[in-house]
Amino acid sequence: MLEILLVGDQAKTQTAAKNALSAAAHRVTVASTEARARSLLDSRVFDVVISDVNMKKGDGLALFRHVHAISPATDVILMTDYGTVADAVAALKEGAYDYVMKPFDIDVIGLRLERIAERRRLAEELASAREAAARVPETPIIGRTPSMARLTERIGTMAASDAAVLITGETGTGKELVAHSLHERSPRAAKPFVAVNCAAFPETLLEAELFGHERGAFTGASRKREGRFKAAHGGTLFIDEVAEMPVTAQLKLLRVLEDGVVEPLGTNEAIHVDVRVITATHRNLKERIAQGIFREDLYYRLKVLDIAIPPLRERRGDLPLLVQHFLLRSHRPGAAIPVISPRAWAALGQYSFPGNVRELEHCVEHAVVLAQGKEIDIDHLPSEIAGTAAPDQGPDGSLRSLAQAAHEFEREYLVRALTLAGGKKALAAKTLGISRKNLWEKLKAHGISDPEPED
Repeated sequence: MLEILLVGDQAKTQTAAKNALSAAAHRVTVASTEARARSLLDSRVFDVVISDVNMKKGDGLALFRHVHAISPATDVILMTDYGTVADAVAALKEGAYDYVMKPFDIDVIGLRLERIAERRRLAEELASAREAAARVPETPIIGRTPSMARLTERIGTMAASDAAVLITGETGTGKELVAHSLHERSPRAAKPFVAVNCAAFPETLLEAELFGHERGAFTGASRKREGRFKAAHGGTLFIDEVAEMPVTAQLKLLRVLEDGVVEPLGTNEAIHVDVRVITATHRNLKERIAQGIFREDLYYRLKVLDIAIPPLRERRGDLPLLVQHFLLRSHRPGAAIPVISPRAWAALGQYSFPGNVRELEHCVEHAVVLAQGKEIDIDHLPSEIAGTAAPDQGPDGSLRSLAQAAHEFEREYLVRALTLAGGKKALAAKTLGISRKNLWEKLKAHGISDPEPED
């Protein structure tokens, strides 16, 4: 529901508009003169002002500028005829929300009000996300959905142990963040956290990187190196992409886990190390074992404890919190935090994010740069998320028909409702005020697939 001030001196038109807007559950106040409108605006805050440009007792453009000065958050829609279109367009450049031509269709204004209401709900949601982000600055794990609550609880339970942990999850889900969190909440937090990515080193160098080497142990070994295990002594060693580790290095890692000693290349000296090992992979290690490229005994040594991180598409309810977090990190210091338009949100909500949280982070950074401090719209998003056609145009660049626009708006709204409901169709149907069967039929008609998450 929006608080609307309707300004104009054509009584019959005003009455019809008020009745229609009130029937749509908005609270409408009518003013027939500019002076009366100013008086109301000085005593109350309205969400939207819908004003005629030409009035016998008043100037709609002057009223718009007054509203813009005293209440910048109030959206203004101007009603104009052909003779004042240029003035209305100029007002758009000054910050008016939109204008409509007279005689206007009340459904056209209704559609604009739906978008304003959606944008305001979004702003409130992001403000809530901002407050939530401010309340939990000590954790890098961001999310309030049930799956993330379970993940956070699991981290808390495992942090105190010295047992090896295997973290699984798709690329970009935040496996290193989870490893960091395990370390920072453990008794080893004051000691080093050392990370190594097995995919980043050639097979011939990975063993030297992990276990160290003596000078002259191999071609290019011009000086002694202690290795990552020695560097992590007393703390935590995080081995990422462990599935890419060659079999010879797997055998040496198994010995370290069993005996707590490492042998640098080029020496038979056994060096005792006190290290908690956390590993991670986006691959299926059981399949690698079946293919003979990963040791089964090592698998069970690494998987004393395990954590599976859900992909972003299975926790869509965390999108607002994550987006707000990345907006806070990406915008220029001292500048206002950018807002996101409803259609940009709809595009984010229906995108599957195969690159998960990392892809979302890059998407927000991309949008902030292109928006240059203005509202982030769909054309500021990466092309794979926004699509190639402008949302208000057909494929040939022409303006879409009203039926096409309404169809697309309904699709965006359904996706938005599903996103806010965390993918739960029963909750989305209740929010939309329709039956679950009706929602299912609409999702099927629009080709929207969003499975019910497990609780």
